Amino acid sequence: MGVTRRAFLKSGGLALVTLGVGGSPLFLARAAQQTTARVQGGKRRVLVAIFQRGAMDGLMAVSPFSDPALMSMRPRLGMSVGPNAPGGGLIDLDGRFGLHPGFSGFAPLFRSGQLAIVHGVGSPDPTRSHFDAQDYMETGTPGVKGTESGWLNRASGLLTHERTAFCSCAMTPFLPRSLYGKEPALAIANLGDFAINVRSTNTIVQSAGSTLETLYEETSQRLLHEVGQEGFDAMKLVSRLPLKDYVPSNGAVYPMGPLGNSLKQIAQLTKADVGLEIAFAESSGWDTHVGQGAANGIFAQRAKDLAEAITAFWSDLGPLADDVTIMTMTEFGRTVYENGSGGTDHGRASCLFILGNDVKGGKVYGEVPPLVKEELEDGRDIPVTTDFRSVFSAVAGTHLGIDKDAMIFPGWTGARARVMQV
Repeated sequence: MGVTRRAFLKSGGLALVTLGVGGSPLFLARAAQQTTARVQGGKRRVLVAIFQRGAMDGLMAVSPFSDPALMSMRPRLGMSVGPNAPGGGLIDLDGRFGLHPGFSGFAPLFRSGQLAIVHGVGSPDPTRSHFDAQDYMETGTPGVKGTESGWLNRASGLLTHERTAFCSCAMTPFLPRSLYGKEPALAIANLGDFAINVRSTNTIVQSAGSTLETLYEETSQRLLHEVGQEGFDAMKLVSRLPLKDYVPSNGAVYPMGPLGNSLKQIAQLTKADVGLEIAFAESSGWDTHVGQGAANGIFAQRAKDLAEAITAFWSDLGPLADDVTIMTMTEFGRTVYENGSGGTDHGRASCLFILGNDVKGGKVYGEVPPLVKEELEDGRDIPVTTDFRSVFSAVAGTHLGIDKDAMIFPGWTGARARVMQV
């Protein structure tokens, strides 16, 4: 097996990816020396992007409860405000919008000014295909198929300081489209499995499974010639962390499940100071066509898992939270009208959450028009009033210090959303 332009070396939870021309992971050779490097003038800042796959119902997550049409359009799904409402009711944010009780952990962060919400956000491309919409959002090129790189990978390439092998990490089994591109990125489903298997002179280093061993036996001589033992030492850095003995700070308790595990591991990498700057995680199960539920049900379960995972992560960071910003995203929203199966179908705009100490929080940004048919897109959907690129560029650009929006989002000439402290 030769080393090609796109080389995937996988075993269990590890996927090491390099997409540059030539495909050789030469960047690993410098990792051991670089992981303790600091950005000039301060600490490395970390952007955590969480993709809610399946299209979250933004109208249920953050409901315009003051609109009299809401209940008539959603007789089984509409909710009212107050603790005496069925299931606990919506949490009043500003007299107009109410937070779903599943997201109750976000309420204190919203009131403290650390959490912002952007409503009516989405893609200018009207597709209701999960595959296409996710692809457009992750590449940052709505309506353009075949874009080779992802927006987060392009953002990584614009960081002006020296980066490490661990600069961009996705806590997923496979590299997401957001991180495709020429810049190095890692996909790590489980830090405990982050080990390599390569025959050196007389030993097998950090055995991770016979399949990977076989692959490396075919390529080890070439890789060792190009990269040297230092490259493998870089991969062993994480394996030396006390993963099994890790105790989250401040009594943080992560929910059981993929997202909680992913954010717990991102916290470990952040604390270990291995040079993490862009992290990616996923939350699935937001495609609620059937039995969506109101205060209880599928949506409430997903909301609770997301909120508990993020709030545990935020608490676990402790003082490092000053250097971290979290942003959620979802490919599109759901229809305003509930369907006959007690769910909602594919729609247009949704909402997203931004958490950080450099966020202008405590406010619901964006626009949601009156819920009357003539104000809705195609008479059924919340229209997109905020292009997702406006928010993504504001968050990533401000937090990571990038000022070349046109390079992150080619072809886009819009303005950044005013959601960050400048």
